[in-house]
Amino acid sequence: MVFSLTFLITHWYLSLFSQTFFLHRYSAHKMFKMSKFWEKFFGIFTYITQGSSYLSPRAYAILHRMHHAHSDTEKDPHSPHHSKNIFHMMWKTKILYNDVVFKRINVPKRFEKGYPDWQWLENLGESRISRFVFGFIYVGLYLMAFFVFDMHWAFFLFLPIHFLMGPIHGAIVNWAGHKYGYSNFDNNDKSKNTFIVDFLMMGELFQNNHHKLPNKRNFAVRWWEIDPTYPIMKVLSWVGIIRFEKQKEAEGELQSA
Repeated sequence: MVFSLTFLITHWYLSLFSQTFFLHRYSAHKMFKMSKFWEKFFGIFTYITQGSSYLSPRAYAILHRMHHAHSDTEKDPHSPHHSKNIFHMMWKTKILYNDVVFKRINVPKRFEKGYPDWQWLENLGESRISRFVFGFIYVGLYLMAFFVFDMHWAFFLFLPIHFLMGPIHGAIVNWAGHKYGYSNFDNNDKSKNTFIVDFLMMGELFQNNHHKLPNKRNFAVRWWEIDPTYPIMKVLSWVGIIRFEKQKEAEGELQSA
C-alpha cells in the first residue's frame, strides 16, 4: 500500500508541476525566461513525468490561449458550461488537441509562436509506442508491488489515473475552476477560485485570479491565498535556472509571443 500511494502521489505532483510550470506558465504565457539548455531539460522532464499522457507544449499553448480569448463561450476549448459532463468536455478537448497537434486546422496567428516547438519530441510523445511503453511501466510497477510487497488488488484501480494523468489534471482545473468556489474579480466569465490554499493542483485552481491577471506569475492575489508553485519558481530564479523580467500584468492581456 505504501509503495503504491507513494508512486501515485509522486507521479501526480511531478506531472502536475510539468503542466503548471512548463506547459502553462512558460509555454503558454512566457512568465519567465530560461536558456535553451533548461528549456530542453524541462521539455524532456515533461515528457518523462507525463509519460503516457504527454501533452505537446505547442498544442497546450495554443489551446490555452484560445481558452483565455473565449473563456466560457461556445468557442472555449474546454468550458464546463458548454459540455454535458466532465467526460464530454474532455472528449471535445481531445478532438481539438489532436487537430492542433496533427495540423488539421488553421490556427489563428495570434495564438501561434512563442512556445517550445520540438517536432522530434512531439512525434515521440504522441506516438502509440511511447504511450504503451509508459503504460507497461506503470503496470509493471504495480505488479511488482502486488507480488513483492503484497499490495491489495484494489490498488490496480489507480492505474487509469497514471494512464491519463495530464488530461485528468486539465479536466479538474477547467471543470472545478469554472464551476466551484469564489470570485475576487468580475471577468465576464464563470472562472472561480476553488481553494484558498491550492496544494491539490499547485495553484492552478485560482482560475478567477488567473483570468483577471493572466501574466501574473503568482496565481494567488489575496494575502490568505497560497500558490505552491510560485515559491518553487522563486527558488529556480535565485539559482539562475529561470529569469524573471519586467512583465505586463494588465487586465485581459495575454502573453502570446
